Amino acid sequence: MLELWWLGQAGFRLHDPRSGVRVFCDPFLTPDEFRRWQAPIDPAALAREADMVLVSHQHIDHFDQPALRAAATAEGSHFTLVLPRPLVSDALALGFAADRVVGAQPGDSLAIDGVNVWPVPASHGVDVVDAYNFGEALSEGLVRYLGFVVEIGGARVYHAGDCIPYAGQVDRVRALRPNVACLPINGRDFYRESEHNIVGNMDSREAARLAHDLGVDVLVPMHWELFETNRGYPGDLVAHVAERYPSLSVLVMGRGARVTLGLERV
Repeated sequence: MLELWWLGQAGFRLHDPRSGVRVFCDPFLTPDEFRRWQAPIDPAALAREADMVLVSHQHIDHFDQPALRAAATAEGSHFTLVLPRPLVSDALALGFAADRVVGAQPGDSLAIDGVNVWPVPASHGVDVVDAYNFGEALSEGLVRYLGFVVEIGGARVYHAGDCIPYAGQVDRVRALRPNVACLPINGRDFYRESEHNIVGNMDSREAARLAHDLGVDVLVPMHWELFETNRGYPGDLVAHVAERYPSLSVLVMGRGARVTLGLERV
């Protein structure tokens, strides 16, 4: 059994009600006047609740350094921070002890607090000029942008981070047998790239195809609603899935919603 709590953008809490373990993926908590809604928790709550925090890449809506700095030394803080290896020095500068930070790379297999995590590459970029790739040229050959497959509550969740589809992605991720996929649907376009330096993601049709090809049971769209200038449209996703992939379920979560899934990976 798995409880999903959507925190906005690509932020989720994955909770196993039976064991009590809680994993946060890309929690973006810092208030911002341009957010359409603010996060439902603060850094103090993150410090109390989290057993593990996964960070996919360095953009602030995924690696929220102000919130993580506050959470690092807050009362009760105990979580392990997992992030791309090129960002470890940034994490240590926030006040985390070295034994609480794990620098991850594709091919690693992590077991922390009874949760299994497999990092996989994501095709993204720091700026438009250096997108779309794995960031190895910026990181002395290390992969700079990650997604994660997380085994928790009997399910396996693929959280793609920010990503566009890439060659070999399906084979790599499908081998890890996820049954839930959290995928961005805000897409990418010339105007966002040229006028706002926004490195985009897969769009709704690409997300639908990827989820189908991965063989997951449930697709959860993310990264579509928080900022007005960087939108995706889940209605288009649902319509496309209903037409092309009718055996795939789509879970469109409301602001701050919590949903419990009874899926089990067998």
